[in-house]
Amino acid sequence: MAQHAPPARGARLGRAAGANGSGSTVSGVVLLLPGASRFSPGPLRPLGRALVRAGGAEGLVAHTVIHGGGSSREDQTGWAADEAVRRYGDVPVCLAGYGAGGLAALRAAGHHAVNSVVSLAPCLENAAAAADSPEPVKQLSGRRVLIVHGTNDARSDPEASFQLAARAKKANRSTCRFEVHSDGHGLREHQPEVVALVVDFVLGSVFSGRYSRPVTDALAAPPPLGLRMPLASGFGRSLRR
Repeated sequence: MAQHAPPARGARLGRAAGANGSGSTVSGVVLLLPGASRFSPGPLRPLGRALVRAGGAEGLVAHTVIHGGGSSREDQTGWAADEAVRRYGDVPVCLAGYGAGGLAALRAAGHHAVNSVVSLAPCLENAAAAADSPEPVKQLSGRRVLIVHGTNDARSDPEASFQLAARAKKANRSTCRFEVHSDGHGLREHQPEVVALVVDFVLGSVFSGRYSRPVTDALAAPPPLGLRMPLASGFGRSLRR
């Protein structure tokens, strides 16, 4: 098993939220990977709270990964997954990142403990540049993968995440991508729907294997349908798990 030594002045895990705080047995871990700027947290804070509310009773724990200097976000994310295994044992780990954290989640998905990946508005190269030097996708094989991107994102090209998802889908059928129409990089306009979508995906991937109908359809649909799924307004209000 590959080990990631703690990077100098590098990552640490924030306080555990969820099952561990109540003394319950931990049976799944979500590592929340923030964007490059603390002034633009995106939906990770409300997402962390929602995951704990929805999954705490099933043994879900969430940690924010606090990045430092000394090594890449990918390496620090790998160290964080190692640390989750050290603390909690052989439990499934979901990497859920936003912006630069979304890219780190995709790149670090090859860690042996990772069973699922959520990438929100990942900071990829624009589509033209990505075509010349595409992001690797081999590490996503065997994982459940959800990518979410606003169609009006002016900071990270939505078409680049579509192209990455299309390449990933060829090697891994358990890949889906949702488009948040009219939303920007911060995914603020439809934040409740984005949070509900991710909670549904994480709980299904880490615990039950069951998803809402839109996620099930997106995972089953051939490209490009399952990679350009529109996130419906009001998603999550009437879900029945």
